[in-house]
Amino acid sequence: MMVTVHGTSIKKWIIFILFTFISTITVVATMTATSTYRLSSSSVHEMTNRFAAESLVYVLSFENVYFREMLPKEKQQLPYSTYFFQMTTSVNFHDPRSLLGRELPGFSLYDSEIILAGEGTNFTNIPYESPPPLEVLLAEREAAQEQLQEEETPPAPAPSQTTGGKKVVYIYHTHTQESYLPALKGVTNPNFAHHPTVNVTKVGKKLGEELEKRGIGVVVDTTDFIGKLLKNNMEYYQAYDMSRKTVVEAMANNRDVQYLIDIHRDSRRRNDTTVTINGVDYARVSFIIGGENAKYEKNLQLVTKLHELLEKKYPGLSRGTFEKKGVGTNGKFNQDLSENAILIEFGGVDNTFQELYRTASAVADVFSEYYWQAEKVNATQPAEKK
Repeated sequence: MMVTVHGTSIKKWIIFILFTFISTITVVATMTATSTYRLSSSSVHEMTNRFAAESLVYVLSFENVYFREMLPKEKQQLPYSTYFFQMTTSVNFHDPRSLLGRELPGFSLYDSEIILAGEGTNFTNIPYESPPPLEVLLAEREAAQEQLQEEETPPAPAPSQTTGGKKVVYIYHTHTQESYLPALKGVTNPNFAHHPTVNVTKVGKKLGEELEKRGIGVVVDTTDFIGKLLKNNMEYYQAYDMSRKTVVEAMANNRDVQYLIDIHRDSRRRNDTTVTINGVDYARVSFIIGGENAKYEKNLQLVTKLHELLEKKYPGLSRGTFEKKGVGTNGKFNQDLSENAILIEFGGVDNTFQELYRTASAVADVFSEYYWQAEKVNATQPAEKK
């Protein structure tokens, strides 16, 4: 025998389930208030975020049809079966990460979002950093010095404009010891691509040199924040706490600083982090935005422009812009300290320093173009106000 359930009954059941769910959370939170195991705000946030805003508006429209007019046409009728399945399992058919993120151990990319996608970028190859085991950081490794040599280039002409001795860019490296396998003798495991001296600071120095050639004053801070963590028996995730203090102090001591650039290295392999432009290999870059920083919009405007300039002048060099937030990530990356704070992933574990140096030159090229154009705009603003 077939039983027909009227739409009104289904609506009542959905509302009943929603209120039961909310009541359960409230009761559990109350019961655990004095317990060692508490229901954290992040847990509640994660649970409630599993439901799309459209779903809530749709349920409210059962009582007031005007709510439904706020929804896009394709969202004004939601299939009950899909909605109930998503509510009970937290699996969204439109986002495979909702399943993978809960089934695969260490699926730390779940809270990452692609803001701007470069060539070939999708959710299967989002940039990520793999924290090294403690024994890796403590181990001594020999570097291949020939890998560190730069390609010979003709002397650069004197820049047509300069910052007049002002150091307007501050470059630092929160995960200081992130390194690259080709520069480490006998090391093939990507998890071991770390070194106390042969690391991303080499890239930072090269970027600083290239910016100076273009008339932009730079401070390159090579403080070993990871070494400090080890010395103070701190955890790897506390690296941003360590670097933040140094950045704040640097900004206080130098009022000319306008831009903060934090340089990192991706853990992806060569096929995702390398591009050939005019027959020459470059290490690709990724821009990371902390989704929980107060200056998010301004920082996003800056990296969006840099991404667009790279796409125009060095097609394929930028892997895109990615937002990271939520449990398991910092969410700020010190970007709340400035409207012009950038976190750039230079290459991956398999890139050579020659490729990285070429990329540093390319990034300096587009950054200087952006910088001088912005300075020109800023110089005309007072005259426009008069």
